Amino acid sequence: MKKHAIYLALVFSLCVCALHLGSQPASVPAPAQTDEQKILAALHSISSHTLLDYVKEMAADKYGGRLTGTTEYKACAEWTASLLSKWGVRPAGDGGTYFQEFPNPYTLVFPGCEAYLRLPQGPDIIKKYYRFDDEFIPGGTSGAGEVTAEVVYVGYGVTAPELGYDDYAGVDVKGKILLMESEAPVTPRQDAELFKKWRPYTFHQYKHANAVAHGAKGMIYNYGPIVNPNNAYNAGFIYSHVGEAVVADIFAGTGKNHSETIEAIQKTLKPRSFATGKVFALKNVTEHHPEGVGQNVIGMVEGSDPLLKDEVILLGAHLDGQGRCPALMPSANDNASSVAAVLGVAEALSRCEIKPRRSVVFIFFGAEEQGVAGSEFYVNNPRFPLEKTAALINLESAGVGDRIGVAAALNFPKLWAYIDGANGRYIHRVVRPSFNAFPARPRQDTARFFWKGVPSITVDASESVRSGRPSSYHNTRDNLDLITPEIMEDISRLLFAAVIQMGRAEALDFRK
Repeated sequence: MKKHAIYLALVFSLCVCALHLGSQPASVPAPAQTDEQKILAALHSISSHTLLDYVKEMAADKYGGRLTGTTEYKACAEWTASLLSKWGVRPAGDGGTYFQEFPNPYTLVFPGCEAYLRLPQGPDIIKKYYRFDDEFIPGGTSGAGEVTAEVVYVGYGVTAPELGYDDYAGVDVKGKILLMESEAPVTPRQDAELFKKWRPYTFHQYKHANAVAHGAKGMIYNYGPIVNPNNAYNAGFIYSHVGEAVVADIFAGTGKNHSETIEAIQKTLKPRSFATGKVFALKNVTEHHPEGVGQNVIGMVEGSDPLLKDEVILLGAHLDGQGRCPALMPSANDNASSVAAVLGVAEALSRCEIKPRRSVVFIFFGAEEQGVAGSEFYVNNPRFPLEKTAALINLESAGVGDRIGVAAALNFPKLWAYIDGANGRYIHRVVRPSFNAFPARPRQDTARFFWKGVPSITVDASESVRSGRPSSYHNTRDNLDLITPEIMEDISRLLFAAVIQMGRAEALDFRK
């Protein structure tokens, strides 16, 4: 009886097992991914953690602020190229390399720089020193040495006979230190046609050369104060950038008000230059390198279509920063964040199973901070014909904030439609398009391409609510503490999605 019970239990167990096995479907292969699923998989492979790691790398002390021409910049360019190589992005520079080289002189700035006002106190002289970073920053291409002299205010430092304007008329500036404004008394927004006549006089190099030609020995430039390695170099000319604190001290006791003086110049287009009676001292410790060589870093994912692959979509960002002046300028947001976002697109596109029919070129410009020289060299020596370049999407300061801006998007509505469509489908951020004709002196790489007739836009990030932080533009505060990794991730994903769709389209003609 016991054996019979055991037998029945065994039969029952076998039946249950059979029923259980019968309820499972036969092993079948998983359904193939659709193109959309493959694109989504690549898009989601872009990680804020990885992008932040890229920013940390580029902002590190070993790259010295990435001033183009230096060995530190070259090392960072080689690091960038090594990533492209690892991902299988083809070299598209000179001679089968990732690099396009161009001449690029540079100036190193060392500790020991000073700026102070000499104030008479009875028989003695009190020296009022100004704080580095907040009140003064050495000129990024200043000559080396010291100068102490009376300060002469020369407005915008312009001599323009055809405009009936000369800031140097009626004042003696030989051997003096000049206090000078940046830009011009006319802006593009006020009068675009009139500004065209003033535009040549807005360049830092012009103001520098004109000051030297008039015999000045130094300059305190009312510009920031920010680090600015974009200027001319003259071994005997010492200059630094200053801000409101210095300007207020120079004007104090002169019977003149700075803001009222500026307003009068702009209203009448007549100079208001004068000798201030103040004595100022500058000391800069620098070393000029006329032999400097810069590099653009260029890689390509070749298009899959035998005909359309000759058309290229450029995705770019400037790799360089402001170097040391003399402290390290990490240049984390401007522009390591943008380089990181472009690298995110490059890796995702190289690994995506869906390839664009057109070629996508990734370009990391050198010397943007030194006169936008890398992109100028490229448009005059393009690696791909400009007439075959569908568009340039350039990134600037893409690492801080919660909303995205697209400058010149409204100039090219068909190009903007791809950005807007990708955002609506995948990202869902506030993205604000704007119009920009780039009328002023070039301040970003986009302008160089725009002026050559290539449809070009600039993508950046900004904060919807002011943070209350002091400015981090071109100073030591542009560091990792600022960075919002999530906005970098979303910009990178947004552009990946847009570029994929542009690359797969039957036709692109943004020039219309």
